[in-house]
Amino acid sequence: MANLQKPILPGATVKVDDACSIYHGYTGFVQRICGNKAAVLFEGGNWDKLITLPVKHLVLA
Repeated sequence: MANLQKPILPGATVKVDDACSIYHGYTGFVQRICGNKAAVLFEGGNWDKLITLPVKHLVLA
């Protein structure tokens, strides 16, 4: 049987899984998806940051 993974959709909580990224290990919320990239909102304490990342570097948290 094939290993099916749930799709990453807007509103999903995701974790960055790219060892070369400074955001590796950060958890955020998908705001929108366009093609193969997703805009992910990271919130932490006194800062918020919206970053566009390839979907292939994101995993559901």
